[in-house]
Amino acid sequence: MEIFRPASPPPGPRPSPGPRPSSGPRPSPGPHPTRDDRDDRSPTDDRFDDRLPRDDRWPGDDRFDDRPLPLDDSPFVPERPTVAARPPTAVTPRRSRPSGRSPWSVPLAVVLVLAGVFATGAGLGRSVGPFDFAPAGGDRPPRSESVGLSASRPVRLNVPSIKVAAPVEPVGQARDGSIAVPPLERHNETGWYDRGPTPGEPGPAVIVGHVDTKTGPSVFYDLGKLKPGDLIEVARADESVVVFRVDTVEHFPKDQLPAERIYGHDGPPGLRLITCGGQFIGGRTGYADNVIAFATFQSSRKS
Repeated sequence: MEIFRPASPPPGPRPSPGPRPSSGPRPSPGPHPTRDDRDDRSPTDDRFDDRLPRDDRWPGDDRFDDRPLPLDDSPFVPERPTVAARPPTAVTPRRSRPSGRSPWSVPLAVVLVLAGVFATGAGLGRSVGPFDFAPAGGDRPPRSESVGLSASRPVRLNVPSIKVAAPVEPVGQARDGSIAVPPLERHNETGWYDRGPTPGEPGPAVIVGHVDTKTGPSVFYDLGKLKPGDLIEVARADESVVVFRVDTVEHFPKDQLPAERIYGHDGPPGLRLITCGGQFIGGRTGYADNVIAFATFQSSRKS
């Protein structure tokens, strides 16, 4: 057996160290600060202030007293409007059309989970809708043969049972994909989603409005008080008035909206009135839910 030897001899035994010099008794450590005793944030650091509970609800507001305590129970909308549901955005071609025009489309996924509105919504959440919808900037999809009126944009909304009499302005999509809403300085206006049907045409027309602001109630503050059978009147630019009857009023988490019941261009004429509700989360999300009134066509007349 071959033996490998080190290049230099191993070191000899280490000398025993002498006694260590005495340094006197060690001082007893004082109490350590606990996590609760420390505050290393600067006096102006308010990054986490919005995590603290607060109660800035304006007096007399008891709409949500029968709901579980929210994370942040202010009923006020955030600085960025967050009112409407998110319409279908992903599209695939449905049928061929003459060249030079955009194809009609079928949505695949509707919204993202609002990290901040109907930022993720406005935000809304994801859902799938088996209905036709016009892509952003595109033409309207073809109509089914459902009975309905010709197109004419809405100009005024009247809901006598909750004392709403408000102008209607067209709104499109916000940059995050949610339905745009009237600016907060005009929070008593409503917005008609102009990529869907006009009220009275086949399919559900969508009108959105704020529930409140930091100063108090807005146009759709009492939307949740509508009852089946209540009437809604929509005056149109062609001087006709379309009457709808409320079927139901429902609350949905913004990430669980039934898009197939809200949007589309087929079927009998209908109307969807949408605002915010539920717990106030704050940030870009605002309220956790959407409140939606579903209504069906009743009649029409000349104004």
